[in-house]
Amino acid sequence: MHLSAQMSPRSVFVSQAGPVNYQTHPSQYKHWSLSFDGAVATLAANFDENAGLRPGYKLKLNSYDLGVDIELNDAINRIRFEHPEVRTIVLTSLKDKVFCSGANIFMLGVSSHGWKVNFCKFTNETRNSFEDSSKYSGLKFLAAVNGACAGGGYELALACDEILLIDDRSSAVSLPEVPLLGVLPGTGGLTRVTDKRKVRHDLADIFCTVTEGVRGKKAKEWRLVDDIVKPSEWSAKVKERALALAEKSDRPANGKGVELTALNRTVEDNALRYSNVTVEIDRAKRLATFTVKAPSGAQPTDIAGIEAAGASWYPLQLVRELEDAILSMRTNELDIGLWLIKTQGSAADVLAMDATLMANKDHWLVRETIGLLRRTFSRLDVSSRSLFALIEEGSCFAGTFLELALACDRSYHLALPDDGEIAPKITVSDTNFGLYPMVTEQSRLERRFYAEVPAMEAVRAKAGQALDADQAFELGLVTSNPDDIDWPDETRIAIEERVAMSPDALTGMEANLRFNGVENMFTRVFGRLTAWQNWIFQRPNAVGDKGALKVYGKGDKAAFDWNRV
Repeated sequence: MHLSAQMSPRSVFVSQAGPVNYQTHPSQYKHWSLSFDGAVATLAANFDENAGLRPGYKLKLNSYDLGVDIELNDAINRIRFEHPEVRTIVLTSLKDKVFCSGANIFMLGVSSHGWKVNFCKFTNETRNSFEDSSKYSGLKFLAAVNGACAGGGYELALACDEILLIDDRSSAVSLPEVPLLGVLPGTGGLTRVTDKRKVRHDLADIFCTVTEGVRGKKAKEWRLVDDIVKPSEWSAKVKERALALAEKSDRPANGKGVELTALNRTVEDNALRYSNVTVEIDRAKRLATFTVKAPSGAQPTDIAGIEAAGASWYPLQLVRELEDAILSMRTNELDIGLWLIKTQGSAADVLAMDATLMANKDHWLVRETIGLLRRTFSRLDVSSRSLFALIEEGSCFAGTFLELALACDRSYHLALPDDGEIAPKITVSDTNFGLYPMVTEQSRLERRFYAEVPAMEAVRAKAGQALDADQAFELGLVTSNPDDIDWPDETRIAIEERVAMSPDALTGMEANLRFNGVENMFTRVFGRLTAWQNWIFQRPNAVGDKGALKVYGKGDKAAFDWNRV
């Protein structure tokens, strides 16, 4: 997929080498160095070539694998929450003449198809989060490209607000996947070259089909970078631009950071258990049940109390657990095709949490927590799993928790004859009208109703009211409202039918249905990941015995099937 050079590895199936742990800490980093200077944090790449996540390849020339990006995601989150004084993150390299050569080619060559796609999805989400933070929380990103920058390395730079390229006559940016590997030029890279940097399409065509890339003045003229800098002026220029970007941020210089302590997580053979999230796995039925628990007991409502709670503040603790559960299930449980989403607890407690979030949403810590919730809900949207919400007795799909149901492909709401306390209800709150926009920039309610005014106004008129199954069904907020007699059979049949269908077909169908309406850069990124790359990565021209990805680095020439399909 991206440019790196090294010795050929022994054959290994990466996806069969045990579960992946997405939790880490700076003390455990093997690939990134993190330093701070007032409003500027520097995240420097120095990938340990012998510390790949799986055996069988070396991370030469700052080429990366999933382990590198797990550390990157962790580092960015720690800057968000632990260092509110930071306004600009500079991404650069500690290796001479090499910024980042992209995803490790030999890792891709020995990986299963599923591993490759999940890896690419996670790296895209990590890079998309740069732009999300820049837009919503004022954290700016500067790519200080001080060496060769290829494939996924250039994708990393493209996700930043600005790109500086050292003008040393050798450093270049490139997307060499087509000529070298026979695959799509990095899903996020190609999209950002056109949609974000607005490189003229004929120039982009040349750029994506030359292996050597573009350097110096031409890189700037083609809009591939924002500026080029002589080596003698490099350090001063990087500092100048980092501070200029920091001036555009409103993150507080004197904010009190929150340490992201280790999650309380228990991993069992058939379950993941956290303080507020439980995932129970039924492998025989190929389904998993996520249960998200509402807050309980007194919760802080002011900033002093929220800061004192730190990482144990319920919304922050919850979303970190939910994110870890989603990522773990995606990567480690490929046969589990249907996720059932349930909630448990008091809707009143969830709505009280929402009131606190809304009242304090401009405070940096609350804003960052809302941001992590927004990005985590988006991880559900782009997960290649079927999602069904079950609204049963004891559920609390209200406000922020209702987003879980709105993210699902279907929702089943139990109707009970007695409209008393035990009848499950859902409640729409202000949070559902835009606090957690999808990558389409629409709320999930707008997505659901195509932003049609009558439907949106009808739902808004019922905001704050607890709606039973019949009321929710009438408004179009749920898929089905079976009564207690029909509930067991209707949900069972729906589940059994779903898990019996082709996973490939479902992935394509769900991705199309979840992102309707006007496209933008982010939907194009994930659309390409789901369709184009999913297809190209399985073609013999890429992964056949003589495919470009398989023969790279062996001295052999790729053998292509010349049929244009």
